[in-house]
Amino acid sequence: MTRLRLALLNAAHDGANTARNFRRELDADLAEFDANARELPEQFDFDGVVITGSRSSVYWDEEWIPPLVEWTAEAAERGLPILGVCYGHQVLAEALGGRVGGMDDFEIGYNEVTHRGDDELFAGIDEEFTVFTTHGDAVVELPPGAELLAENEFGVHAFRKGDCWGVQFHPEYDIETAESVTDGKRDRIGDERVDEVLAAITPERYDAACEAKALFDNFTVHCSRVRDAESNTEVEA
Repeated sequence: MTRLRLALLNAAHDGANTARNFRRELDADLAEFDANARELPEQFDFDGVVITGSRSSVYWDEEWIPPLVEWTAEAAERGLPILGVCYGHQVLAEALGGRVGGMDDFEIGYNEVTHRGDDELFAGIDEEFTVFTTHGDAVVELPPGAELLAENEFGVHAFRKGDCWGVQFHPEYDIETAESVTDGKRDRIGDERVDEVLAAITPERYDAACEAKALFDNFTVHCSRVRDAESNTEVEA
């Protein structure tokens, strides 16, 4: 069977770690685009789309953000499966008619999230699971018709609308990325808190967080199912 072809919209400003992590976790051929350099696909001929994290906020006045939101909205309208991660989760929410806002606090480090129901994205993942989080924005209004899938005391951590999912946490992170991102937050949250989070980035916590990586396989299985259904429809036609 032909391998899946996914568009990876890399919104990270220093995208090397991000690209490495998603290449490792996604069992598919990736067409990669540097989203914050205004590099977006010219068409929608993919089996699915993945949108990465970023240090930007969706509501910032930066020229690359509206085109990314608009492209995402059109991809969803065309029925492409989409997975948005952290900033990508927020882009997806905005694209589908939801709203993102700044938080009073900043969530960072290995934290617990609870998912509800039996959505296929969370197949094989315990109801309460460990993930690495780093964000000062959150989805404050779900898109119309979207279903809340996961949350914790900081707010929405996953939603679904149709073939589109957003997750606020970072299932793709390895230890190196978690440490690098945390160390880069000293100006924002202070040395004391950064050092506390760094001390808690341990192999044991990372191993616990690896459970959530199953959602990448679950997403690609869904993409395959959508592709196969479309192929069968074309054959029948």
